[in-house]
Amino acid sequence: MRNFKLLHLIILLILPSFLFSQPARKDVNIIITPVSNDWTYDLSENASFEVKVENKEGDLIPNVNISYTIGLEKIGEVRSSGSEVLKNGETIIEGVSLGVPGFIECKVSAEVNGKKYYGSGTAGFEPEKIKPTVSMPDDFDAFWSKAKDDLSKVPMNAIATLETELCTDEINVYHIRIDNYKALTTYRGNSRIYGMLSVPKKAGKYPAILQVPGAGIRQYGRDDRAAKGVMVLSIGIHGIPVNMEQSFYDDLRGGALHNYYSMELYDKNKYYYKRVYLGCVRAIDYIYSRPEFDGNNIAVSGGSQGGALSIVTAALDQRVDCLAAFYPALCDLTGPLDGRTGGWPNMLMNKKDRMANPLWEKNICYFDVVNFAKKLKVQGWYSWGFNDKVCPPTSTYAAYNSIRAAKELHIYHETEHWTYPEQKENCNLWLYQKLGVIP
Repeated sequence: MRNFKLLHLIILLILPSFLFSQPARKDVNIIITPVSNDWTYDLSENASFEVKVENKEGDLIPNVNISYTIGLEKIGEVRSSGSEVLKNGETIIEGVSLGVPGFIECKVSAEVNGKKYYGSGTAGFEPEKIKPTVSMPDDFDAFWSKAKDDLSKVPMNAIATLETELCTDEINVYHIRIDNYKALTTYRGNSRIYGMLSVPKKAGKYPAILQVPGAGIRQYGRDDRAAKGVMVLSIGIHGIPVNMEQSFYDDLRGGALHNYYSMELYDKNKYYYKRVYLGCVRAIDYIYSRPEFDGNNIAVSGGSQGGALSIVTAALDQRVDCLAAFYPALCDLTGPLDGRTGGWPNMLMNKKDRMANPLWEKNICYFDVVNFAKKLKVQGWYSWGFNDKVCPPTSTYAAYNSIRAAKELHIYHETEHWTYPEQKENCNLWLYQKLGVIP
């Protein structure tokens, strides 16, 4: 039993870095790259793609059969298709023009030794001109102002429990529980936010980072950035403790919390993410209550769902000084209604779901990240890749182009829904600089 707990602790500590790592190479890799150096084209140009089929050592595979399609990003509308034999293992596929700002995707399949392999590459057409499709509700500000006012009436009732197995010589780690906003329902009990707080052991006052989570249900561990001289609060969003065995979360993922992102979307006041968004504000409340906090410097950061929550939190809470977001989700969710992709979780992509839930289209506008991006007043660091299938760049650019606050975008073209270690390092260096931390 003791060995099992030790293994569980090791997994818990390495999990965050694993989630940001790129996938391993396969036996056969299909590499598809737009011919343009920056992977973008003017609206009047055709996008062409270089295709290479390589073995795991990086050598080209000769005489390989490929088939390809070129179409709208993720939507699947095919604009061009074909097949050919690559005598030397590489070719140039002449592409198509899109005619409007956006992205097209080239998908290639190849058969090697009787097994099929797949790859894709994405090219942009003036992505800096992509405009969002989602509308801004007239009462958007009033809706969220009242929500925050309702939250302020809920006592925090915070409890912090020292997690001795996660502590180091430099860092104390606490499992925290704080009461959160709860929609007016017939259910009894409290809604809560749980998280792990990593704090430098050395006495002093420190800036803080609120680390908001990507999608899913999981446990959380220590954040070693605290050793640099910053307190880090990593929260979960589901109102459950974040220090349980993984099997506990697996059961919830396949059961009660399956498709949590669409729960009660028929009513904007009961929708799942209303409690989540307000929970992020409540986490800021908690940081301000800690005696170790310097009272002035706070950032919020995350990737995917966490990228969305970073933008939302910074827009809702004026106490946040800066944000860093990787490939934010929940962006321009009404894109499919306009014939293009939206961001994760794409609940409006399926026509059958839309017809069965007619209120979704109206209510989602109160939670779409684009509308929060328009409200940002603080500086932000953003990063994603062109090949992201989960949070497609059409959706993330729709949000980014809506930001009027100070911003900087770091594109790693070839990445999908993952980051290189260097991306994360550069993000942290930016956060340290903005928070006055000397790493």
